[in-house]
Amino acid sequence: MLKKSAMRRIAVGTIALFIFGILSIFPNEIQESLPNEVSIFSTHSSSIYLIDPYGYVGRVEMAMKNQDVINQAREIVESLVIDGNKSTYLPNGFHAVLPKGTTLLHLDIQNHILKLDFNDNFSKIPAQQEERVLESLIFSLTELDDIQGILLYIQGELLTRLPNSQIPLPSILTREYGINKIYNLTEVKNTVKTTAYYVSKYQNVLYYVPVTEIRNDSKEKVEIVIERLKSSPIYQTNLMSYLSANAELLDYEILENDIQLSFNHYLLDDFQNKHILEEVEYSIGLSLRDTIDISKVSFLIDGELLKETEV
Repeated sequence: MLKKSAMRRIAVGTIALFIFGILSIFPNEIQESLPNEVSIFSTHSSSIYLIDPYGYVGRVEMAMKNQDVINQAREIVESLVIDGNKSTYLPNGFHAVLPKGTTLLHLDIQNHILKLDFNDNFSKIPAQQEERVLESLIFSLTELDDIQGILLYIQGELLTRLPNSQIPLPSILTREYGINKIYNLTEVKNTVKTTAYYVSKYQNVLYYVPVTEIRNDSKEKVEIVIERLKSSPIYQTNLMSYLSANAELLDYEILENDIQLSFNHYLLDDFQNKHILEEVEYSIGLSLRDTIDISKVSFLIDGELLKETEV
């Protein structure tokens, strides 16, 4: 999120001040022992999608040791293996999805498509869990900037159907596949697919859960997303939306990778200070990112630009 860059700058600044203080006390001894190039360790993070305590695929943050996309992808896959060497780093209550003993035989990236070749343990996923596992893989790996889709192989053979449920798969797996899917269809015509990010809570920790809905509707996708976030998400679930039912989307404009949303004052948590709740900001931003493929959301109230959010 936006807070990450600020925290990183604070951490780097603190380390720099500490080094400066040490050098001031022991200038000659320390400087003689330092190498010509000094690199400061920096922690990167990426969002990873795991099974939450309620059975949904939820979005949490994971620290990354590597900076290059191939090794980050490998780290993510290792984190998704049950009882893998990274299982102790998973948040309490969240579960990995790939069968124990699943390993990557090969992976590479070409034209923003990541190719993953697994050993045969990948085919041991129970039929009723296969789609959840696929959603976890797709959404976790496509959080990386250079990856737009994935190709799955088992022992060198391209996966065109899920091994046990035999559900057919598109040739390239992207976020268009959907996640935590629900179907509200009465006919095959006028179907539209949108993804809305709700807030869930476990042991006082808030996190986001995306839900893809396929339904019959003639409205535009942006309008459907805002409508979904204003209403009760799913009957009898722990999912929440902080967007007020009185918030009205007055107008919007899509400009390349940016969307400008104009709301009435009920978007705000605090009218006087013109404050938007972070949960509202990111629920809308993440939902529109996955639904209409944008990377920035601009929030306007009465034509005044209030906030720009990168997602």
